[in-house]
Amino acid sequence: MALLETHGLTAFYRDFQALFGVDLTLEAGETIAIVGANGAGKSTLMRSISGVLRNGADQILFDGRPIGALDAPDVMSLGIAMVPEGRRLFPSLSVEENLLIGRYGRAMKGPWSLETIYRLFPVLKERCHTPGTALSGGQQQMVAIGRALMSNPRILLCDELSLGLAPIIIKDIYAAFPAIRASGASIVIVEQDIGQAMKVADRLYCMMEGRVTLSGRPAELSREAIHAAYFGVHA
Repeated sequence: MALLETHGLTAFYRDFQALFGVDLTLEAGETIAIVGANGAGKSTLMRSISGVLRNGADQILFDGRPIGALDAPDVMSLGIAMVPEGRRLFPSLSVEENLLIGRYGRAMKGPWSLETIYRLFPVLKERCHTPGTALSGGQQQMVAIGRALMSNPRILLCDELSLGLAPIIIKDIYAAFPAIRASGASIVIVEQDIGQAMKVADRLYCMMEGRVTLSGRPAELSREAIHAAYFGVHA
């Protein structure tokens, strides 16, 4: 049994349908990447899994349990945490306070604490009393990742981590992923950068217009097939 599964997942914003029958699986200990252009449905998929958007109960299974109709706090309490697009730190809180808020609602022992987050991202310890939104974009992203890890999730959802960041900063962010994986967390990454996604993922899903157009292991997917699935045209 997969740790996470979606079956014929659909999603709507009022009368607008954003997802059309999305099927995916995430095995325990695995990292999958979701790639696609703007408007492909990637972020909607993440919002559905995290409970921000509610769906049919049986359309999303976590450890075999239907969770599609649960609200976000209930999904988080089960062990699914999201690093949202745009970081969304609390501007009135310090770095450390933003991190601590990540453990509310999930009293679960595990490898992640303030101490281990500071070891993962040493610069955050140096800036721990600084307002979170006074940091650079890359440091804010580290806070957002650390905040999600503070709940000791079984699944970490990462939505557009590299958006708006310089390549050297993106490299620093992704350098933390081996330690996150070693802690036992399974990871879902949404990326527009296909090259970055293929470096870190065990399996890749490509989306276009709310549908999965290609999936497989990065080594098995040709550049031409990914191009066609991403843009809907042949290279």
